[in-house]
Amino acid sequence: MTLPTEDAFDRLPKVELHVHLEGSIPLPTLWQLVEKYRGTNGLAAPQTLAELEAKFAYRDFPHFIDTWVWKNQFIREADDFRLIAAAVARDFARQRIRYAEVIFSPSDFYRTGVSIQAITEAVRSGLDEVQGVRIQLVADLVRDMGPNRSGKTLSALAEVLDRGVVGITLGGSEHRYPPEPYAEVYHRARQLGLRTSAHAGEAAGAASIWGALNALEVDRLGHATRIAEDPELFEVLAARGVAVEACPISNLRTGAIPNLDAHPLRELLAASVVTSVNTDDPAMFHTSLAAEYRALSQTFGFELSDIAALIQNAVASSWLDEADKLALSEALRAEPGWPRP
Repeated sequence: MTLPTEDAFDRLPKVELHVHLEGSIPLPTLWQLVEKYRGTNGLAAPQTLAELEAKFAYRDFPHFIDTWVWKNQFIREADDFRLIAAAVARDFARQRIRYAEVIFSPSDFYRTGVSIQAITEAVRSGLDEVQGVRIQLVADLVRDMGPNRSGKTLSALAEVLDRGVVGITLGGSEHRYPPEPYAEVYHRARQLGLRTSAHAGEAAGAASIWGALNALEVDRLGHATRIAEDPELFEVLAARGVAVEACPISNLRTGAIPNLDAHPLRELLAASVVTSVNTDDPAMFHTSLAAEYRALSQTFGFELSDIAALIQNAVASSWLDEADKLALSEALRAEPGWPRP
């Protein structure tokens, strides 16, 4: 077996399904916002770019959530969302990401007074500035806000679905807020034609995954890192056709797994669970899709054809319509960086 050269991962055309807009802000762009709001309302801010970068190291998952909330204090106006969306899209295009379903968290920003509709419009405006990558939006209802606030978020989103909002997910403090209270919100989302995912089995165990499957009836699961705590779940996911959005380096950075060998990726694939590989919050976890692929190659011995199969899994479990999936799959295969038989 010959492992791929490092630059082979950079050349690959890519697809990503689990990546947060606010966790993907390139550091220089976030620094612009830090300088813009430094000292506003007593807001403490890093004094150098190096200090800002140093903030993105985490003791555990709760510490990561605290850092996420701290960072969001520097995003306040509609134009800030346009700025970060354009910067993220440019970074994706540079990485040869051809299609992405980007999670954004408008309910994190109620405090700003900017409406969810205005945030969505601004994000779409920024994304549309960039050519070379197609991006659709997935709204994080943020479980920390409670089901009532999530319902209001969904009602607001219903007015701007034509801005490329195709689904919802449930992120936030999974270890504190189980999925079951959000069942009615998820039912309403399906009535609106939205697809559904939920972060589960990352900061909480198998019960969280069962709740996402049975109460929320999700199409996909984010993370599912602790699925092996109940081996029956492998069979259930495969039988129900529920795909997994795996985020290995994210799980390593937050301490959800002690090392990459502990990630259940091989077990998921062996159980015929359609699994994609994603970065989650690449700017906050110092990763990229190419870095994820390199790590999988080094840890599991994956060849370039194995990585290509994971990318095609992302296409298959995306929320594109069937014609667009076929077109994307064929376009990926036609690119120069795609492995040949």
